[in-house]
Amino acid sequence: MIGQLYAESLTGAEIDIEYEDGRREPLAAMRWLEPIDGDEAMLSRCTGPTLDVGSGPGRLTVALAARGVAVLGIDVTPHAVRLTLEAGGLALCRDVFGRVPGSGRWATALLADGNIGIGGDPAALLRRMRELVRPGGEVIAEVAAPGTPSVAERVRLRHGEVTGSWFRWGRVSASDAPTLARESGFTITDCHQRAGRWFAFLR
Repeated sequence: MIGQLYAESLTGAEIDIEYEDGRREPLAAMRWLEPIDGDEAMLSRCTGPTLDVGSGPGRLTVALAARGVAVLGIDVTPHAVRLTLEAGGLALCRDVFGRVPGSGRWATALLADGNIGIGGDPAALLRRMRELVRPGGEVIAEVAAPGTPSVAERVRLRHGEVTGSWFRWGRVSASDAPTLARESGFTITDCHQRAGRWFAFLR
């Protein structure tokens, strides 16, 4: 049901993210179909083989492919993968914690659009990133603004009275990114804001 509701959101359906405490906010997934201000902060750093984790409909995967960068998108939603393939990108329907092609050989891995929250345990996700990128490789993670609380909580997708199952999701503040990186075996080489979005660069 999660995948179905997410797929519907990519067609313009009004899907909400619902939190355990009852809060709701629009998923607004349509924004991921087109370039977003600030994307260049990530794209310009990708000069070697790049893994786009949680690639969604593939805007970053497709943009990098158009620049001649070897890139693979992975996402757990088949519809999102199909959209990437139709747009000219290469993508597979894979869980980042499962078998991923090129493990240990990626020069760069992207965790855009808050995907550092995948699984609700950012430290575990970054440890997995260490297995996927090559020695000296870089992980680029989009994080929340400094001072924002870092949290891990259960959420689900909702469309009217139809709901998906609960799943864990995390949020990492730029203020907490250096400590998280260090605990996960990385060093923050840069953390800055572009077009209102915050990016942490881990090596």
